[in-house]
Amino acid sequence: MKQITPIISLIFSILFAITATGQQDAQYTQYIYNTAIINPAYTGSRDKTSISGLTRKQWAGFEGSPATHTIAFETPLNRFSNFAYGFSVISDIIKPTTETNFNVDLAYKIRVNNANTAFLRFGSKIGGNLLNVNLTELSREEVLDNALLNDVENKFSPNFGLGLYYSNERFYAGFSVPNLLQTSFFDEKDISTSAGNTTLVSKQKINYYFIAGHTFDLNDSVKFKPALLTKIVSGAPLQVDVSANFLFLKKITVGTAYRWSAAVSALFAYQASKSLMLGLAYDIETTEITGINNNYGSFEFVLRYDLNNKLNLTSKRMLTPRFF
Repeated sequence: MKQITPIISLIFSILFAITATGQQDAQYTQYIYNTAIINPAYTGSRDKTSISGLTRKQWAGFEGSPATHTIAFETPLNRFSNFAYGFSVISDIIKPTTETNFNVDLAYKIRVNNANTAFLRFGSKIGGNLLNVNLTELSREEVLDNALLNDVENKFSPNFGLGLYYSNERFYAGFSVPNLLQTSFFDEKDISTSAGNTTLVSKQKINYYFIAGHTFDLNDSVKFKPALLTKIVSGAPLQVDVSANFLFLKKITVGTAYRWSAAVSALFAYQASKSLMLGLAYDIETTEITGINNNYGSFEFVLRYDLNNKLNLTSKRMLTPRFF
């Protein structure tokens, strides 16, 4: 039987103990380049056909530490339509759990000013989740621990989410609930062990997101881009991410971010061409986990490629181009 680190064993001993537990959405530091994942109304807001990929390794150095891999596509329906669509696949791995999410995003925009520079978008997310939990891989105190005898294999649950997103040439704000269905993946109660009765519960909790940001021109060559993300989920601490990025010569972005009581991040992005953008983030934990051996921080890499820039007709009428 494969063994996992004592830390991961301790985490799952707590999670699968007497109290019930819930799952949260995957976490991102570079959400500004991956916004449709958390808010379907963002889909098509850049007026470009784009494909993006993101990979995140959290607490690098820990065996069995969380890893997230995402691929997403989005595009306006056509250059004259107010509709946009996209799809995404997310693999979220926290040993011994693997969750795969697949979703289709639909968005519709309405103009809110005569200059055709401000829009309100409505979005929906439709899809499903597949959950696999290899309980038999966990190390155990008892040879016959009934709570860990059976794996969870390809447990399916549907997904439906909604979002609102407002943007003009400099400012954006959005509110979303990417998963409105609080689904129970499994619920096994009153399993007898020598330590007493154990309850295994796994539920998909509802996550609420609010995002906002602004672009300021410091001079002809430098733009300042502060941003905010707030996530609320039942049974977990409030998550507040504040970031400050500086864009130089419309090509190089350098910045920092702070996740309240959790992590400090360094951010870097490079617009290699009109179509290709590369991004990198590094997180240092500010919690007690920082002092544990073999914790090398968290790494995140994102790549975005715009397949057809000719769709972007709106920016020709804008006084300043958007950079979010």
